[in-house]
Amino acid sequence: MTADSTRPTSTSSTAIVNIASLVTNDPSLGDGTSLGLIQDAAVVIDGDRVSWVGESSKAPATDNRVDAAGRAAIPGFVDSHSHLVFAGDRTREFNARMSGRSYTAGGIRTTVAATRAAADDVLDANLVRYLDEALRQGTTTFETKSGYGLTVEDEARALRIAARHTEEVTFLGAHIVPPDFADDPAGYVGLVTGEMLDACAPHARWVDVFCEKGAFDGDQARRILTAGKAKGLTPRVHANQLSYGPGVQLAVELDAASADHCTHLTAEDVDALAGSATVATLLPGAEFSTRAEWPDARRLLDAGATVALSTDCNPGSSFTSSMPFCIALAVRDMGMTPDEAIWSATAGGAAALRRTDVGRITPGARADLALLDAPSHVHLAYRPGVPLVDAVWQRGVRRR
Repeated sequence: MTADSTRPTSTSSTAIVNIASLVTNDPSLGDGTSLGLIQDAAVVIDGDRVSWVGESSKAPATDNRVDAAGRAAIPGFVDSHSHLVFAGDRTREFNARMSGRSYTAGGIRTTVAATRAAADDVLDANLVRYLDEALRQGTTTFETKSGYGLTVEDEARALRIAARHTEEVTFLGAHIVPPDFADDPAGYVGLVTGEMLDACAPHARWVDVFCEKGAFDGDQARRILTAGKAKGLTPRVHANQLSYGPGVQLAVELDAASADHCTHLTAEDVDALAGSATVATLLPGAEFSTRAEWPDARRLLDAGATVALSTDCNPGSSFTSSMPFCIALAVRDMGMTPDEAIWSATAGGAAALRRTDVGRITPGARADLALLDAPSHVHLAYRPGVPLVDAVWQRGVRRR
C-alpha cells in the first residue's frame, strides 16, 4: 500500500457510525469552530467521496456499516513537505550530533552520492516503504521532492519515481550546489533554470529552492523560481530555517503556495505571511532532530497567518514520517493548541498544496479519514508516542 496510490476505489456506500467526536474542518458544521466538531457523529462514504456527515442517529441507509465504537475520527493527514526519494543512511551523523561530537561526512552530499548510485527499483522501494509507514500513522496525502540527484538525469528520474505515487511532486534541483559545481555556483543555477528544468518540469507540479546562507541567495532563488513559474510550476520555498534571510519575503512576492520552516522571522516577515495567501509550513521534526530553535507558531497564528504542520521526512535532519509526533511537538514546544495543531496537520497542509478536496470531512471532499483509538483528537498531543491511528480510509477504501 502507498499513501496516495491510484488503486481502484470503492463503488459501494459505507456509513461509519458511533464516532465519539468527528473533526470535519468545516465551520458550517457541528460546533461552528474551525474544526467543525460533531459529537456522536457518522460519516457516509459513497465511492471515493464523502456524501454525508451528521449525527449518528440520523445516518442514512448504506450498503455497509462500520461501528466506530466511540472512537474519534479526523481527516487524513496532509503532509505537504517531505524528501522521500533517496538512498543511503545517515545514522552516524545523527548519533554524532546528539552526542555533541563533530561529524564531517558531508550531510546532504552524502545522500546525493548514495542516491545517484542507487537503481530505480531501490529508490522506488524505499519510497514505498516510507509511504506505507506514513499511511499507518494516518497520512493520506503527501508531497515529496527531488533534490538528492542534482544532475539532469538524476533529478528527472527522482520526479518520475515520485509521480508514480503522488500528484504532489516538487522539483528541488536547487537543494544545494553539488560538489561538481563547487567552483561555479552560477553555472549550476544556469543548469537548474535551463536543461534540468526542461527535463524535470513535465513530471512536477511545484518548484522549490533552499534559500539560505550556504545554499542559494535571494537573487539566485528568484531566478530559479521565476524560471519554474514560466514552465507552469508553482513556487514553494525553503525559507528562513537556519537564519534570517530573504526567503519568506521572496515567497510572498512570488505568490508561493508555502514558505517552509519559518524559524527565524522578522516582524515584517510575519506581517507579509499574514497578509498573503502563502502558508507558513512549520516542520518541528527538523528542530527536534537538530536541537535547533523552535518556530514560534503562536506568533504566526496570532498575526493571522495560515499555518501548516508537516514532517519534513528526510534522512538527515528529520527522519520521521509521523504526523502525530509533529502534532505533539507543535503543542508542547511551539505554542499551538491541540485544535490548532490538528487543523494545521490536515486543512493547513491542504492549503499549502492549494487543495480543497482533502484535509476535511465534508460532503464532496475526498473520503480520506482516520479513526483514532481514543475519544478525541486531543489525545494525539495528550498521549505522545502512542500509536493511536486504528483505521484509515483513503479515497473511500479502507487501507488498514
